[in-house]
Amino acid sequence: MARSPPAKKVAFSDEPTVMFDQPASESPKPRSAVSQVVHDALAIGYDWATSPFSFVPVAALVLLADAALCQAIIRYIPYTEIDWSTYMQQVALFLSGEQDYTKLRGDTGPLVYPAGHVFLYSFLHRLTRGGTDLPFAQQLFAGFYILSLGLVLAIYRKTHSVPPYALPLLILSKRLHSIFLLRLFNDPLALTVLYASVLTLLYRRWNAAAILYSLALSIKMNILLFLPGLATVLLLSTGPLGLLRHGLTILTIQAVLAQPFTPHLRAYLTSAFDLSRVFLYRWTVNWRFVPERTFLSRPFGAALLGAHLALLLWFGVTRWAHPAGGVSALVKRVWKRPELPVVREPLGARFIVNTLFTSNLVGILCARSLHYQFYSWYAHQTLFLAFQTPYPLPIKLALPTAIEYAWNVYPSTDASSAVLLAANAALLAGVWLGDRGEGKKHREGREKVE
Repeated sequence: MARSPPAKKVAFSDEPTVMFDQPASESPKPRSAVSQVVHDALAIGYDWATSPFSFVPVAALVLLADAALCQAIIRYIPYTEIDWSTYMQQVALFLSGEQDYTKLRGDTGPLVYPAGHVFLYSFLHRLTRGGTDLPFAQQLFAGFYILSLGLVLAIYRKTHSVPPYALPLLILSKRLHSIFLLRLFNDPLALTVLYASVLTLLYRRWNAAAILYSLALSIKMNILLFLPGLATVLLLSTGPLGLLRHGLTILTIQAVLAQPFTPHLRAYLTSAFDLSRVFLYRWTVNWRFVPERTFLSRPFGAALLGAHLALLLWFGVTRWAHPAGGVSALVKRVWKRPELPVVREPLGARFIVNTLFTSNLVGILCARSLHYQFYSWYAHQTLFLAFQTPYPLPIKLALPTAIEYAWNVYPSTDASSAVLLAANAALLAGVWLGDRGEGKKHREGREKVE
């Protein structure tokens, strides 16, 4: 009589199954029909949730679910007016012929964003009948939201760093939906264009990436936080002369967009790119536990700027120079052959995304003031960064959750601010620790080549 084949076993562990209370030669007890169905269902679910082949269908379901969620939010949650009417008032003055940035004002103050913001919201001004058609404006921003999420999912897919089961976490942010759909801020629009730039980098379309980066920067100045990471990627991939060429592309686009404001160029530059601007303490989400007098002081601002520069230098030397074989090898190649790429092999998608997102996180960690809409600067990046850390899975999931919690406490408190700072710092430290293996891999590869 032929023996029945053994039951299929899912490989949760490489350890052999140990059977107790029976001789080693004795066959294991057959499962009941119900037990076998449950076992097989769990095995299929585990495989589907972790397999790279499941990424696309899970991502599609996430997009569909979030599109439905956006419609529910627009329908059932009231819109809150903060800056939309001011944006419309400012661009209305521009459309009427005003070119002096100091005179482009609205209910909440003067215009403090670059020219790309003016052109973008002028377009929205026309589409929404001067900003009065709020339901249509919200639908437009719902479209921007889904586009942004789609770009993020495409970036995640190229990196192969985030498992499919974690993707639904991307749509659970209450604050991010509010920023997009109920506030109509410009921050998430700038990030949407930035994500398009990151995605083109992954396809090695350097010129397109530089153009898109400059367009994102023209909407809001915070995109400068990604610049150290972008410069690193372009230097390694295109060499010093390539970096210079792409830098000139970015500057040229800024100059072209600013053309209408050149009669009052100083007013434009000091308003759109005011690096000395200090945000109000009352609205800050981070550093709330610091006394207001200290918060607004010059030494505190200088200390944060110093920490920002030191962290960028630290990551540059200890992590971002790895593909070139270290800082000394990078300097030698830059000096000897400035017209050639610094790296011998194309940079991996994970390294590119990790470098840009980490550059941004460093800036956020060291920012003196973060207002609630600034959460969109990295809301869709924390999950990716968490999976670059060596932390256990519960910690990887807890860090984005803690960050989300802190951004949803209104008004911010000493405790919520401390949680945000600790979570951001732990995330950054984990990214640095997680890159140790990547550095070892690059060193071993260089030794084989040499």
